[in-house]
Amino acid sequence: MATAHDPWWVIASAAVALHGADAGPVSDIDVLLSAGDAGRILPTIGVTALPGDRHPDFRSDVFGRWHGPALSVEFMADFHYRSAAGWVRVQPATRQCIEIAGVALFVPARAELRRLLVAFGRPKDLERARALG
Repeated sequence: MATAHDPWWVIASAAVALHGADAGPVSDIDVLLSAGDAGRILPTIGVTALPGDRHPDFRSDVFGRWHGPALSVEFMADFHYRSAAGWVRVQPATRQCIEIAGVALFVPARAELRRLLVAFGRPKDLERARALG
């Protein structure tokens, strides 16, 4: 992600863990990035950017899954979740840097991440939101 031109964020369970809260099982790392960065970065790691999976509650215009690291990384551009009012685009307003072993990782601020997880509404997301306090 060092070559990204646009802001990007780790979201969901990995972001909860990066904030130091108990995320429960973290099975993958979700990265929210721009479509332009997806088009530039994913080919360099051997990931084909595809139209997003049409999950009933989540969708993205670009989706790619990288199985290279210990945990798979899911890249999502123009990511939305379903709400009672319709589809809502996820575009964090905050961007907090957390450094791990000299690598800068960006996450939404704790309060914004908590609100996002509550909006997702799944039991595991609500539990992670509670863990953020």
